[in-house]
Amino acid sequence: MVLATRNTNHTCSLEKQTSTRMSSAAAVREVALRSGNARPMPAIGMGTAGMCNPLAPETTRDAVLAGLEVGFRHFDTASLYGSEQPLGEAVAEAVRRGLVVSREEVFITTKLWITRCHPHLVLQSLQESLQNLQVEYVDLYLIHFPVSLKPGTTAFPAKREDAMPFDFEGVWREMEECHRLGLAKAVGVSNFTTKHLDKILAAATVPPAVNQVTGLTKASILILYTLPPFQ
Repeated sequence: MVLATRNTNHTCSLEKQTSTRMSSAAAVREVALRSGNARPMPAIGMGTAGMCNPLAPETTRDAVLAGLEVGFRHFDTASLYGSEQPLGEAVAEAVRRGLVVSREEVFITTKLWITRCHPHLVLQSLQESLQNLQVEYVDLYLIHFPVSLKPGTTAFPAKREDAMPFDFEGVWREMEECHRLGLAKAVGVSNFTTKHLDKILAAATVPPAVNQVTGLTKASILILYTLPPFQ
């Protein structure tokens, strides 16, 4: 399962763009998640990370709109990236333009950052992400890293002295609550090792739908999803 960041360039006529958009979206394979009640996840999507070289909000917004025009229907963001708001604006604009029929046509993934990996902050963090995205739910909500920092500390890069014990059971219980409330159609993890996954699975009543890991190539960033059973 691959989610790749890529650039788009649209110079076709409107008629050709519409035809390409419809065929491109239809051609992308979708995978049913085995946990939660999210719609099938498009196997290819567009990332919006820009930690090292942050993008202006309008640049992200235009890139997402271009992605929607050529058929992307899966978008990956995170509270860390600062791209939730322009992503949400782009999806809303796409609905207004008729590029997509409704928000439900777009699969949105966002993530819980390490300074919010505390049971009492999980739901609050998702609610803030939903407000930024201007949506009522996300399709997939992930724990960004199996790391917990003191709340309110400098988020990136992390400092060793700010590290705190990770409450795997407590944080995952609140992730499940986000799902139970309908605010996240599916919940999962990111950058977890098998040992970390074992700690989550030992406490889970709703198992993680995915484990997202990141790889780098010369041309792009690849985000890979592994599906349960995790091996």
